[in-house]
Amino acid sequence: MRDTDPSGDLPLILLEWYDVHARAMPWRVPPAARVAGVRPDPYRIWLSEVMLQQTTVATVRDYFQRFTARWPTVADLAAAADADVMGEWAGLGYYARARNLLKCARAVVADHDGHFPADHAALLKLPGIGPYTAAAVSSIAFDLPFTVLDGNVERVMARLYDIHTPLPAAKPELMARAEALTPAIRPGDYAQAVMDLGATICTPKSPACGICPWRDPCLARRNGTAAALPKKTPKKPKPIRHGTVYLGQRADGAWLLETRPDKGLLGGMLGWPGTDWINADTPRPTGTPPASADWQPLAGEVRHTFTHFHLMLTVMHAPLPSEVDPERGHFVAPDDFRPSDLPTVMRKAYDLLR
Repeated sequence: MRDTDPSGDLPLILLEWYDVHARAMPWRVPPAARVAGVRPDPYRIWLSEVMLQQTTVATVRDYFQRFTARWPTVADLAAAADADVMGEWAGLGYYARARNLLKCARAVVADHDGHFPADHAALLKLPGIGPYTAAAVSSIAFDLPFTVLDGNVERVMARLYDIHTPLPAAKPELMARAEALTPAIRPGDYAQAVMDLGATICTPKSPACGICPWRDPCLARRNGTAAALPKKTPKKPKPIRHGTVYLGQRADGAWLLETRPDKGLLGGMLGWPGTDWINADTPRPTGTPPASADWQPLAGEVRHTFTHFHLMLTVMHAPLPSEVDPERGHFVAPDDFRPSDLPTVMRKAYDLLR
């Protein structure tokens, strides 16, 4: 197979394209501003990269702006109450990220005087920072020559070099190709340029090859295979689980809620008391209601999809007497209750009642 030359002009060609077509992001310093001496804020780069894991840019924008308005520095975030951060994160999913966000912010303040270290190895030692995030912060925030390999970059590399090995087995080869192209000059802008190329030109469906700055050396375009790449190993069907949640409200309007254990799915988040979620091929669990009351099922059910399974929830509802002493959970006054503080699956249960 004929190959492209990774030591050639590809990075320069892409950077020239990026200088004109860079996407505007609330956490990004535009290329012209970088030339003028403006440097990215490592806190904002780190926060955006954590939020963007398994989440789209369109979804992240509003969350990022709310977070940075409320906690403009890493020290502000480190000093925040856990419940406040978890509440702001609600709906963004993958809630372990929020717990690690706080741990990392507090480690940066305690161990690095409130400044993210400009060192890849030191970044890897911070809570919740793995190889991808360390590479992204090193490259984008500190302009160090580390390679960022996200889904967009994987797709661009697979097509540029016409790589047909299915993902995830192809990751080492795709990383090697991407590393070979990462330049020593402007590596941060280059990392963002490849991601922008994948997000706007080399898209999963109907790539705009005619306006791609790398169209000439792209082997998949030449061979007519771009639409089929990258190949992926078929995923197994997601299992289905089910369970029950209990929505109880006192006469004064207070809701009975609980904070889920720190470990596990939705860890540390506010939610409705309920049962474990078990495989749907076994009888639906009813568990023990959190308080004595006339619990009745609501019409319909909650359906929600997590990364590894689908969930169906029966929602039980009851008015609770003022003197009730619940066996689980705590009451949240109506003035303090914000449905937006609930993770999406719990908010769906609340919406079913309305």
